[in-house]
Amino acid sequence: MHSSAIFLIEFGAIILGLGLLGRLAGRLQFSPIPLYLLAGLAFGEGGLLPLGASEEFVAIGAEIGVILLLLMLGLEYTASDLVSNLKTQYPAGLVDMALNALPGAALALLLGWGPVAAVVLAGVTWISSSGVIAKVLGDLGRLGNRETPVILSILVLEDLAMAVYLPIITALLAGVSLATGSVTLAIALGVAGLVLFVAVRYGRVISRFVSSDDPEKLLLVVLGLTLLVAGLAQQLQVSAAVGAFLVGIALSGEVAEGAHNLLAPLRDLFAAVFFVFFGLHTDPQSIPPVILPAFALAVVTALTKIATGYWAARRAGISPKGRWRAGGTLVARGEFSIVIAGLAVTAGIEPDLGPLATAYVLVLVVLGPLTARYTEPIALWLDSRRTPAPDAVPAQGATPAAETLEPVEDRD
Repeated sequence: MHSSAIFLIEFGAIILGLGLLGRLAGRLQFSPIPLYLLAGLAFGEGGLLPLGASEEFVAIGAEIGVILLLLMLGLEYTASDLVSNLKTQYPAGLVDMALNALPGAALALLLGWGPVAAVVLAGVTWISSSGVIAKVLGDLGRLGNRETPVILSILVLEDLAMAVYLPIITALLAGVSLATGSVTLAIALGVAGLVLFVAVRYGRVISRFVSSDDPEKLLLVVLGLTLLVAGLAQQLQVSAAVGAFLVGIALSGEVAEGAHNLLAPLRDLFAAVFFVFFGLHTDPQSIPPVILPAFALAVVTALTKIATGYWAARRAGISPKGRWRAGGTLVARGEFSIVIAGLAVTAGIEPDLGPLATAYVLVLVVLGPLTARYTEPIALWLDSRRTPAPDAVPAQGATPAAETLEPVEDRD
């Protein structure tokens, strides 16, 4: 059979399979990411039916998927929002990094993987999944809750941290010298700072330049600009994903909203291809040996994320119910963790890192929606079991103080 025909058959089967898996995940009301990863495992090296003709195209599609994921995240925030979050919420960002990056780094060192792998695994355990969390907040009807801005602030700070982290990890994986790595980081910080400055001062001008009443023209201009900037960023040894994220930040208003609506289907398509691609390069037989450390790491970092959200919400004056909800919502890991692990897999620094990251994300992307829903009732139930019953019963018609102080946002 002609190679182009084989390619069309393989790639068409992949897209059709992803659509069916996404529909199944929607019926079961959980993220489709673990199903996409499992599909990649099934059709990759050591899987049931390895692909051949379409693998190179899938690799290109996966790279576009990462770029679109970061672009769409950038479109969610304005430059002024980012500056405001940096000023007011940076302590929560520091606590988030300390509590959630250290367990990953410690495990890598305990396994004898070395300092570079430790930095990579620290990023895998640090960054929450913005996509999964946004979907969970919408599904649970919590977008208007008082703890939701705290959750979003932590996610924004993690996204900003990626602008610094990705160039560092790229330089480490490339094995460049300290001087070269410092130059790369300086370039990344300089470009990020310049883009933020331009976005704050001239964001409306940029948006007017990109704006168009024709959806087709708007889509072509935004997508072309994003790919161009991502390519230039990669040429400067700065992550292409960071370049895409900064383009999203620079756009605002109606342009950002219109671009978001137009690009969302493309993002979903290529992001799904990216998760499949990561699974393709993970041998299923390599997962069982790392399943126990992956599960242990998932449990530890689920608890540290809950602690992070609780502390940040308490600092913002949120009630105990809202604190537990904030912590449980932040547990999910997903796209960013796979992006970071994918860089390490491509560089070939540690054979077991990819399988461990895959198993880790599979656990937490399933556990995350459950902790978002049940952390609050479980915590309150445990607290009620621990707290002794009061000796006196309130008089009939009296309202307990706890009920009078219950904020509006705690309603279910």
